Amino acid sequence: MLEKRRIEAEILKEVYLTLKESHGEEVARKTIAESVRRSAIEQARAFAAAAPGGTSLKAFQDVMPLWTKGGALEIEVKEQGEEAFTFNVVRCRYAETYKAMGLGEIGHLLSCNRDGAFCEGYDPKLKLKRTQTIMQGASHCDFRYTYEK
Repeated sequence: MLEKRRIEAEILKEVYLTLKESHGEEVARKTIAESVRRSAIEQARAFAAAAPGGTSLKAFQDVMPLWTKGGALEIEVKEQGEEAFTFNVVRCRYAETYKAMGLGEIGHLLSCNRDGAFCEGYDPKLKLKRTQTIMQGASHCDFRYTYEK
């Protein structure tokens, strides 16, 4: 997944720079944010459709290794159950990759922006609360997923 995001970012970097030049930074940021949000929703719908037995917090937890594979995210799980899945990301190679690509200023749009949008497409009962991210300078990301009955 990290390699996929890196390839996407190479393309989106040029789109961002082109839009920034022609329409200004605000339009460029909004366009990237909305494009990534829509992409995340569509990808989540595909995950939901493939979830054995339908969507649930357990099925969501089962796909988590896709995002952590190869050390892309190092996480510390705080709670893992049927109604809550909470963890802290203590190392984010997505953030490291975007910064190395010169995309630190929009890394949160390329990556963090996906997380809440994924919930929208996966299952409206899945909710994410996060107050900070490594991408925007925090020591860790605090993911708090809940699943409404």
